[in-house]
Parts: sequence; structure tokens; C-alpha cells
Amino acid sequence: MWWRIALIVVSGLAAVAPVSARAVERVYSNGLYALLQPRLTSVSNVVPFALVDVLILLISAGWLALAGRDLVRASRGGWAKSAARIGMRTLTWSAALYLLFLAVWGLNYRRVRLVDKFEFSPDTVTSASALAIANQAVDELNDLHQPAHEGGWAAADAIDPALAASFDGAVKDTGSTHDVVAGQPKRSLLDWYFRRAAVSGMTDPFFLETLVASDVLPFERPIVHAHEWSHLAGIADEGEANFVAWLACVRGTPPHRYSAWLFLYQELLPSIDRRDRGTVAARLESGPREDLRAIRERFARNVSPRLFAIGWKVYDSYLKANRVESGAASYAEVIRLVLGVRYAGEWKPLLRS
Repeated sequence: MWWRIALIVVSGLAAVAPVSARAVERVYSNGLYALLQPRLTSVSNVVPFALVDVLILLISAGWLALAGRDLVRASRGGWAKSAARIGMRTLTWSAALYLLFLAVWGLNYRRVRLVDKFEFSPDTVTSASALAIANQAVDELNDLHQPAHEGGWAAADAIDPALAASFDGAVKDTGSTHDVVAGQPKRSLLDWYFRRAAVSGMTDPFFLETLVASDVLPFERPIVHAHEWSHLAGIADEGEANFVAWLACVRGTPPHRYSAWLFLYQELLPSIDRRDRGTVAARLESGPREDLRAIRERFARNVSPRLFAIGWKVYDSYLKANRVESGAASYAEVIRLVLGVRYAGEWKPLLRS
């Protein structure tokens, strides 16, 4: 019993222990994790199915089998002892999985924030600047729609080499010095949940795989793939991952750039004054309008409002438990970064000296 208690205590201490963000950045994110990610993702890329699905099935089956055995024993007398055994096993397994999560990927939540790495001016994060870049997004979408659609999109289960190269440059712009292996996009047994809860993708934190929902549209794929690859790069915060994905796409090929501006347009529109939204939206030409309509129809067709609300509430709690104070609202951090970061042309962010 003592080792079970010790494991639970250690996991609890790991969850609340104060750590230096710079130490995590140096020792873990740019050290141990930088060594682990290329190797683990390279192995998982070879496997055609999601390894995390196998892990979930094995853990679930093992837990149910052992719990069933305990309940059979309890039926012969000793319900309290059997219930205690099931409870202790659940806590022990949870503690072990949490420590594995931290070791393989989760400590990246505690690294230095991008806003503290870049030259950042909060004075430029204004409604006027948001309106200006929203209008720029409209211009880009109108100009890029035809060449993007003519250029075509990579297959749903393929790594786009041009996007991977652009992504590598974007990661290096964050101050990272190690190479990131892009994840092969995979389907998961969780796909039904992804579609119903409006989850476009997920990074498996145990085998460092890239999982993508089956209903993601072709012109959404570049930004979704780059977002999940940003997590593989050790950028755990959702808003920061959105920003790095946007940097990767906005400097890529016309299809990548179109995906970037389409994403940013949707993020920007709710943040500008209501009176200006109609004016901005009215400038969109028919091509981008049709693509935005297709996205709305996908949501209407697949998303369950109840499951969406529950799923995002749970995810909000998960993020806050991992020291992301804004929780699910962190997704919107991309707007603050796009507007506040200083650039050296071609959307190349300037690092603090």
C-alpha cells in the first residue's frame, strides 16, 4: 500500500509545485522534450492507427476487468473492502498517468510564454488595429481564393512537405533551437466526439501523435495541421499554438495563406465593433463567402450544442488545472499576439534581446 500512497502524493505535489518557467524552458522544453519528440513522433508516424486509442482501450478494459473481479468478491461479503480497492486502484492509475503526461508532454504548460519572448506592445492591441487587420484579411481572402483552390490541398492523412518546411521556420522564430518532426494526421476512435463537440484536432500527449477530425474541410486543414504540430513543438497554450500555426501558414503557399487568413478572419470578426462587422463582411467576394458558409453548415450538421457546451466546460477545467488561467478562452490569445507582436517584415516576429 505504501508505494501507492507515495505515487498519489508525488503526483499531487507535481501538480501544485511552483517551478521556474525559465528552468522548464531550458531543461525540459528545449532539453529533454526536444530529444524525445522527434523520436517518439517518428515512431508513431509509422503506425497507421492512433496509438492513444489502443492505450485508452487497454486501460479501460484492464480497469473494468479488475473492478469486475472485485465486485464478484464483494458479492461473497466485504463490499467496503472491494470498494476501497477499486478506489485506490483508480487513484493510483490516475496518478501514474498524470506523471507520465507531465514527463512526455505536459510540462510544456509551464514554459516561458510567447508574449514574454517576443517584442510585444500592448498599445497596438486596439479595436482600430483589429479592424485594420480584419480588412486586410478580407483583401487577402479575395485575392487568394482562386489560386488557393486551383493549387489544391494536401490529402487529409498526408504531411504537406511545404507546410512542414514553413512550420519549421515559424517554430525557429519562437526561439526554439531544435527540429520538430511533424505528425502524420490520423483518425481516432474519438472522431465521433470530435465532430459532435466541434473539436478539429488533438495532440496525443503520450505518443505525440496528430489526430484530426474527419469533417475538417480541405481549406481548414493547413491551419489545423499546423496548430497540432505547434503542440508537438512543445507549445501547449492553445492561443500560442494558434499564433505559431498562423505564422507557419501565412508565409506558405497560396493554399496555406488562404487557410491562415480564413482562420484569422473568423477569430477577428467577433472582436471588432458590431457596427463595423457588416461593413467588413460585405467586402468579401463570393468565393470566401461560400467557404465560410460551408464551415457553418459543417457545424450545423455535426455539432451537438449540448455536447459542445459540456466538452468545452470540461476542457476549460483541464486547461485551468494545467495553469492556463484563462482556460478555453486562451484560444483567443492569437488575436492579442497578432496585433501586439512586432515584426521584421513577412510576418517574422522579433525576439526580445
